[in-house]
Order: sequence, then structure tokens, then C-alpha cells
Amino acid sequence: MPKMKSKRSAAKRFSFTGTGKVKRAAAFHRHNMTHKAQTVKVGQRRAKILEAGDAALVKLMLPYR
Repeated sequence: MPKMKSKRSAAKRFSFTGTGKVKRAAAFHRHNMTHKAQTVKVGQRRAKILEAGDAALVKLMLPYR
């Protein structure tokens, strides 16, 4: 049987932790940052963990994680 293809758009946006949780980047952190508070910008630097329902969909898109 041939290999399954992963969704390349998902592969570029998500990664996995050692325990299998799905990491994502924070939204609203690309441009127009001058009017945002410093605490908001600092909080958006760290990676976020997807909720369980969304993580299940991502795991279907990335079969060889």
C-alpha cells in the first residue's frame, strides 16, 4: 500500500510535544503591534496547546507525526 500524504498546510502550522500534544503559534502576532499592550505581546510569544477536539483533527491531517 502506498504511503499516506500529510496535509502540508497543517504540517507547516502545527508541531507536537514529546507527550503527543499539538502546539500552535499565537494569533494576532504578525503586524499592527504598536497599539497592543506589552503584556499581550509577551504572552503571544509562547506556543499554545490545541484543545482536544481540534488536536484530534490535526492528528488526522498528519499521519506520520
